[in-house]
Amino acid sequence: MKIKLADIELNCHDEGRGEPLVLLHGFPLDHRMWSHQIREFGKTHRVLAPDLRGFGKSDAPPDDLTTVTMTQLADDLDALLDALAIDSPIILCGLSMGGYVCWEMFSRHRDRLGRLVLCDTRAGKDSPEVAKGREIMAHRLESEGTEFFLESMPAKLFAPETIRRGTNAYQSTCQSIRDSSPRGAAAAARGMALRRDFSSQLAEIDLPTLVVCGQYDAISTPDEMCSMASEIPGARFCEIPDAGHMAPLENPEPFNQVLGEFLNESLQ
Repeated sequence: MKIKLADIELNCHDEGRGEPLVLLHGFPLDHRMWSHQIREFGKTHRVLAPDLRGFGKSDAPPDDLTTVTMTQLADDLDALLDALAIDSPIILCGLSMGGYVCWEMFSRHRDRLGRLVLCDTRAGKDSPEVAKGREIMAHRLESEGTEFFLESMPAKLFAPETIRRGTNAYQSTCQSIRDSSPRGAAAAARGMALRRDFSSQLAEIDLPTLVVCGQYDAISTPDEMCSMASEIPGARFCEIPDAGHMAPLENPEPFNQVLGEFLNESLQ
């Protein structure tokens, strides 16, 4: 369904009843990457899976807006929760770029949060080289569209065996990339390059936190994410076997088991 905010309409999948579980997708995808989690946890929770500003069926930024920051995406989520009249604490789960939005939600809208799930993401900011690469990417998106992503991005997102077998997860992700708004993806790429370093604030996180990483994630490696989890008081780290950066989609059964256990433990 479409939700009207002050300056934009966001598309949001809303399913189930109970404690709100909010799922934030990665770049350059949309809410469909959470299909297995929507189906499973919609039985026990109210699952909200928005398309972030500029992605999926949400509005693309206007032509004169070339950057969408992670702060803006967090404020969008805050406004979305207001529009849906959700005033109870949410379970916030973000993958990759969605994880960057989680940091800003904690910083700016801590009162919204009851629990955190951080998937295949990182707390540090981009190096100058990576930030420069994002700007080059943004220019290519604006001039060429999203098709060039398919030349290299799947190899970064998935474990090699997943690509070799051409699974449904691989095929659906390629389609989501094709469906992405080039302007929206370019604006978000610039926003990711500008994000701040949250590493020094990890010890301040005072929420039950689950940190999950795919065994073969080459973008945010298990070692890096395990180290990040060790800085968050009481955080639990889990590695998902036979998965890369897209662990919830690539190997959903063990991911859902880990997430389900975390949710049940937190309720006790």
